[in-house]
Amino acid sequence: MRGSFTYCNPTKLYFGKNALQKLAGELYKYGPNVQLIYGGGSIKKNGIYDQVMEVLTDCGKIVVEDGGVMPNPTVDKLREGVQIARDNDVDLLLAVGGGSCCDYAKAVSVSVNCDDDPWEKYYVRFEEPDCEIVPVGCVLTMVGTGSEMNGGSVITNHETKQKIGHVFGEAVMPKFTVLNPMFTLSIPHYQMVAGIYDIFNHICEQYFSGADDNTTDYLCEGLMRSVIHSSRIANVDPEDYEARSNLMWTATWALNTLLGKGKTTDWMVHMLGQAAGAHTDATHGMTLAAVSLPYYRYLIRTAGAACTAKFARFAREVWDIVPEGRSDEELAAAGLDAMEAWMKELGLVMNLTDLGATEDMVDGIADSTIILKGGYKVLTREEVVGILKQSL
Repeated sequence: MRGSFTYCNPTKLYFGKNALQKLAGELYKYGPNVQLIYGGGSIKKNGIYDQVMEVLTDCGKIVVEDGGVMPNPTVDKLREGVQIARDNDVDLLLAVGGGSCCDYAKAVSVSVNCDDDPWEKYYVRFEEPDCEIVPVGCVLTMVGTGSEMNGGSVITNHETKQKIGHVFGEAVMPKFTVLNPMFTLSIPHYQMVAGIYDIFNHICEQYFSGADDNTTDYLCEGLMRSVIHSSRIANVDPEDYEARSNLMWTATWALNTLLGKGKTTDWMVHMLGQAAGAHTDATHGMTLAAVSLPYYRYLIRTAGAACTAKFARFAREVWDIVPEGRSDEELAAAGLDAMEAWMKELGLVMNLTDLGATEDMVDGIADSTIILKGGYKVLTREEVVGILKQSL
């Protein structure tokens, strides 16, 4: 490994079927006022809301509800949540839901005591919080984003057609997260497989960078193989607890900052996908699936030998493709073909057209795409347009 880094992750995890029993022990560490954050109301239908409320009530908490967090939380919703927190002098933000609820809670946490507009401060100027941060806890009900153990927070601004993530430091990471795989079993198949691809692509974004012999790459390959194995089981039997528990655990490790250590990382699939999501409001994991293969195939044609060699390794170590005298270019292509077959097997959306994008949106999506420099190639705007057209 060539990189130098510092690693710290302060989030405490409680994992397993009885993980919610540990919530009370965490709640006693905070003051009486809890802002309960959740999405469209599915937790009230599946009973998770009642279970959480019972613990909150037993602990003597005063609960103010903040429901209606959308799959791509907006800056307007963020401002609403900030006002709720201010009006009720909240001591803890408890997100019960998927990654969007966790992302939203973190955005609220750094904005409650901030005088600046949160969008301008954190998502335009990318400044760090210089105010008191309200602590966040999570009870996860959907896997994919890894937001339960990192400082990331993605917010959408429909007015500017932007969907931007800010990765905050360790002070903003959730103080604790409850991970009960049983809580994930009731989500629709579409959301499950979108989350699975989100997990996989988080690993890819960190793996496809660098040319050194990096221990992190070996971790990435093992996690990707685990995702592929468990996804195939869950795709046939969504109630298979072992498969769903492995997916939940892998999702957490895919983006809890470990895999990025010693790596430059890429994240252009996310930049392309998030830009498309800002224009279509499509499910995050599906936007990633739609743009991944056109982007990766473009890379192996244009980004040079180190890139091609890494994709060839991906074919060998993740997809078990035997070299048999094939060149790196041929191996790389075979690996992406195997990946495409797996994605179709899961039922992922493979193009942006099916997510509501049209050709006349391409320029706007390109304008919304943030171009990063950590991968094997720094794209031009013209290249972004070409990849998006290939993704339609």
